[in-house]
This record gives sequence, C-alpha cells and structure tokens, in this order.
Amino acid sequence: MKLKRLLPLFALLLAAIPAPAQNTVPVSLSSGVSQDVFTPIGKYFQAGDYNKLSAWFAETLELDILGSVSTCSRNQARRIMKDFFADYTPKSFEVVHKSGKAPMRYAIGVLHAGGETFQVTLYVRTGEGKSDIQQLKIERQ
Repeated sequence: MKLKRLLPLFALLLAAIPAPAQNTVPVSLSSGVSQDVFTPIGKYFQAGDYNKLSAWFAETLELDILGSVSTCSRNQARRIMKDFFADYTPKSFEVVHKSGKAPMRYAIGVLHAGGETFQVTLYVRTGEGKSDIQQLKIERQ
C-alpha cells in the first residue's frame, strides 16, 4: 500500500532530474553525442584551430585540399590542416548547407581565408556515441 503512494512521488522526482547535457565533441574526448556536430567544427575552422579540428578526424580519412587528394592518418591530416591554416589565415566560416542522417551526415561551408573564398565539404559518420570526419574537401570558389 505504501509503495503505491510512493510511486507517483518517485515519478515526479525522476521527471525533475535534468537529462545529461549533450556534448559536441567526439566520444574519444567525451561520452556525449552531438546534436549538431557542425557547430563546433565550424568554430574550429573559423579559428584556424587545427588541433581541436583534428580531434574530430577519423583514424583514417580522405582529404582533398585544393585538388591534392590523399587518404591519411589523423596525425598526417592535422599537419596538412596546420599548413593550410598557415597559408590561408581564416577570417570567417559559415555552414550554408547540412543534410543526411545517421550514420552519415554532410555539410557544405564557406571559408574566407587568406583573402580567398573556399568551399568546404565535410562528411561525418555518426553513431555509437561518436562522430568522426571521414572526408574533408576544401576547394576554391
């Protein structure tokens, strides 16, 4: 009898407990799953932060930087992005299109850097509590 009276109170208490916040970083850095993985990725592009950007890279990914295509490791991709940002200092980055659904989403962004405008295409695999950039393409507009 007492249990029946406590159940509504218990349900009310559970409803009052906030759900854990969803993080926007890869699972290797946190256990959360992103609602919009492209928000932090876009911030790292705008800041030219190749270290934080590379945390989103898959262990192996395809890079197409200004027509130079290669499949490389996360560390190789980090160095390539470091060189790119050194040559083209970012001024702004805006995601102009997003589409897809799990497990593969993509976004197209416009990067203004080094006095030029680039189109950035990102393919991100999501699932199992993580999100990884599988393919990154940067081309002049």
